[in-house]
Amino acid sequence: MAAVAVLRAFGARGPMCLRRGPWAQLPARFCSRDPAGAGRREPEPRPTSARQLDGIRNIVLSNPKKRNALSLAMLKSLQSDILHDADSNDLKVIIISAEGPVFSSGHDLKELTEEQGRDYHAEVFQTCSKVMMLIRNHPVPVIAMVNGLATAAGCQLVASCDIAVASDKSSFATPGVNVGLFCSTPGVALARAVPRKVALEMLFTGEPISAQEALLHGLLSKVVPETELQEETMRIARKIASLSRPVVSLGKAIFYKQLPQDLGTAYYLTSQAMVDNLALRDGQEGITAFLQKRKPVWSHEPV
Repeated sequence: MAAVAVLRAFGARGPMCLRRGPWAQLPARFCSRDPAGAGRREPEPRPTSARQLDGIRNIVLSNPKKRNALSLAMLKSLQSDILHDADSNDLKVIIISAEGPVFSSGHDLKELTEEQGRDYHAEVFQTCSKVMMLIRNHPVPVIAMVNGLATAAGCQLVASCDIAVASDKSSFATPGVNVGLFCSTPGVALARAVPRKVALEMLFTGEPISAQEALLHGLLSKVVPETELQEETMRIARKIASLSRPVVSLGKAIFYKQLPQDLGTAYYLTSQAMVDNLALRDGQEGITAFLQKRKPVWSHEPV
């Protein structure tokens, strides 16, 4: 399975715990290797929470007191929530959102001081890069729901998602240059989402852009009033969740695969993908249903 292969490649360790129930959370002890917790200190609250209903997984950055900084703990928790049951047919789409007025302020600068050391710094940036690539390689679409400020690696997270919906009060920046740390890794995702000169102005000046500017330049898919943000994001998610998972998964994979190719190679790869799509059970079901003037009944089977 593709997601399992990704998990192995990323070298994830330990159990992956997802808080379940119809939008309910399980007690923190369910994430422990020792259910009784005997002889152990109470674990720190997870910096993310996750819940899933009707094929839609909502992952929330849940550390607003620290402006949802992408600390190493936050990154590992986010990675775990994204990877959990990634190959399950019950999962159709993921939404990443945040508590508080800041979507994410980027890396935790307290983790980037000289005292932490070079090896720790390398782990932070390598883990962050793995999370961003995981979003790209994940078999289901990932949507960012942004209501507030997204800076540095927080902006990188938005740019890495397949779809991004933001409130009109949101803003985006890569301000690392102002504190002597150029946003080199955020620039990877940013440069693949907006025109080069827009990306470089953001990177060189650190100045923020508004949600409307972000929409104009391609960083966002939609901008809506704050009161409509959740409704619009869920509308998109429900639409995706109503479709065939293997068809959407195949489409996502080939879309990104053909992007860096020359025109001829891109058409060759996508032509093969169309043939592979037709070989899927749901590919034939969709066409048959259209010809018979009925709604398709998706099997969600990968063959």
